[in-house]
Amino acid sequence: MEPVQEEDYVRPRWPRLSKFILSACAATVAEIVTFPLDLTKTRLQIQGEGALRSHGSAGSGQAAYRGMLRTAVGIVREEGPLKLWQGATPAIYRHIVYSGVRMVAYEQLRDLLGRNEDASFPLWKAVVGGMVAGALGQFMASPTDLVKVQMQMEGRRRLEGKPPRVHGVYHAFLKIISEGGVRGLWAGWVPNVQRAALVNLGDLTTYDTVKHFLLRNTSLEDNSLCHGLASTCSGLVAATMGTPADVVKTRIMNQPTDSSGRGLLYKSSIDCLIQSVKVEGLKSLYKGFLPTWMRMAPWSMTFWLTFEQIRRAMGISSF
Repeated sequence: MEPVQEEDYVRPRWPRLSKFILSACAATVAEIVTFPLDLTKTRLQIQGEGALRSHGSAGSGQAAYRGMLRTAVGIVREEGPLKLWQGATPAIYRHIVYSGVRMVAYEQLRDLLGRNEDASFPLWKAVVGGMVAGALGQFMASPTDLVKVQMQMEGRRRLEGKPPRVHGVYHAFLKIISEGGVRGLWAGWVPNVQRAALVNLGDLTTYDTVKHFLLRNTSLEDNSLCHGLASTCSGLVAATMGTPADVVKTRIMNQPTDSSGRGLLYKSSIDCLIQSVKVEGLKSLYKGFLPTWMRMAPWSMTFWLTFEQIRRAMGISSF
């Protein structure tokens, strides 16, 4: 089959809105497929906080560390298989905003910054575009990310005999606003945005760069094989770049707060970083790396393959 050339595509009437919707659809598919790995990653990252809470206080034991597989099996046995998707609803809401904004923003920045004469996109421009697009998308989606993290931890709180903090997405939003005001919805947004910038430096930048490198320098065509190879590279780089900031983000979002909405464990993302390294060592910054990578790899592949195929089916040029 002859590859579809870019000029053969029909330009949609509302290109930005169309790309936003298609990005959100592809991200929803990827999120549902890989969400259990995200839940496992979050549980692993939070387990280390037992050491921080017991540091300097008597009567508290160390948190029991389990590997990725044992954590997942433990969730199924202790809470039920459906709990592997606990928090999936706000996660989907998040990606509708996050992926929609970042993908549209990146393409706009790519057009604004301009390509070389051979249609290649310079690496430094791809880096700037990826980081800016990721940071913007994550800032817009930060409230839904906060709700997702808190809902993911509810099963563990019940097993520990603690009362539930939230009873659903709507209740979680109301609770956060009542305790910290509208600003409370952006608790942890700084490490959140930092992580998104690094992840998209790995994801968007790597995918765009590798895909077009393969198209220019190999016999591969703009098809699923090319998209799969590029997405495999982007998932690995994204996990490596984003895991430390993801650990900090998760711990800040999950920490208890006082009546003013201020965190009781960490003063800032830097304070969280210092405390984590001081108590648990540098390895704590890559806690949950394996499930992060094992999630990002299939997530990235599912997203990019779905995204490219939907674009082609809807008459929008290849990414």
